[in-house]
Amino acid sequence: MTPRPIYLDYNATTPVAPEVVEAMLPYLTERFGNPSSNHLYGREAREGMEQAREQIAALLNCSSGEIIFTSGGTESNNTVIKGVAEAYRQRGRHIVTTAIEHPAVLEPCDWLAAQGFEITILPVDALGRVDPADVERAIRQDTILVSVMLANNEVGTIQPVAEIAQIAHARGVLVHTDAAQAVGKIPVSVPDLGVDFLSVAGHKLYAPKGIGALYVRQGTPLPKFMHGAGHEGGRRAGTENIPYAVALGQAAVLAHRGLPHDIEHMQAMRDRLWAGLREHVQDIRRNGDPDHSLPNTLSVSFREVEANTLLTHISDRIAASAGAACHADSIALSAVLQAMKVPLDYAMGTLRLSVGRLTTHDEVDQSVGTIAEAVRVIRGR
Repeated sequence: MTPRPIYLDYNATTPVAPEVVEAMLPYLTERFGNPSSNHLYGREAREGMEQAREQIAALLNCSSGEIIFTSGGTESNNTVIKGVAEAYRQRGRHIVTTAIEHPAVLEPCDWLAAQGFEITILPVDALGRVDPADVERAIRQDTILVSVMLANNEVGTIQPVAEIAQIAHARGVLVHTDAAQAVGKIPVSVPDLGVDFLSVAGHKLYAPKGIGALYVRQGTPLPKFMHGAGHEGGRRAGTENIPYAVALGQAAVLAHRGLPHDIEHMQAMRDRLWAGLREHVQDIRRNGDPDHSLPNTLSVSFREVEANTLLTHISDRIAASAGAACHADSIALSAVLQAMKVPLDYAMGTLRLSVGRLTTHDEVDQSVGTIAEAVRVIRGR
């Protein structure tokens, strides 16, 4: 049997934790009821869902009543951005965001721009970090929302969201953070961040795909995103996905309980990976802020190497992501690398290597050898 490739793409998705699978299984079998029903089956489902809501709230340090279940980070982001635009359009039609946001933020902003809203997209510095002073300068009398991700999915840079929230709130502006890549990797506390909205994606923290959560600060107006019956406190119609909600709740418990160990382990694996590559490969650079970064994320660029060519060489042994798509006549860099102004001869050869709970020392060392050898072959030396 051919060995499976070493998995270094935890920022793309995580495996579902065995404890998560175990927690959700009863809700796929005997506890199958509709949580809106008043009989035993409905009560069992409802109790499981509300327990999960409390578990997620405990992870985020908020009230369970401030948690709405969604299908994932994309829905959570769309719910906030489009909802705030609808609720506050009489006050203003200006939104501030950044050049390094996930498409699940930038695309809704583009859609709103086509509806007559004005979107200010802020730059980042060479480390991928937003300057809070730029946010302050961008806020106007008609600004209704600032949306800045907590941690970047490509380079791992953590943004100064708490400082940005203070600035925005001083001007009466709501704040949203897309925390899909941060939850489960670093401590995330909504009181500490001071945000009004926060998005969670289950499959980034060892829960299944297709489940997420949205934190909405108590008392903050937000229209329905889905219309129908009065599910999720009247904010998201549709019978809740109980097995997956329970799964996300259990994933939150694991993250809450194991975060100190997970951070230490992931950081050790990431640093070992970077040290090995730096030792064995010439002309490489690390992208992102080394002092304010996710503990598991390594964006590394190899000078005068095409990322897709490198991935082709290693794909049978390593699963990773590229930061550039290279074709015969052009090189399409990610928006993040462009915003950071990474030099083209490096940016074209960028890989995102992201480790996780299950990454081992042996896997890291094997990956270093595999990547180093592939780079030498591609460079012809």
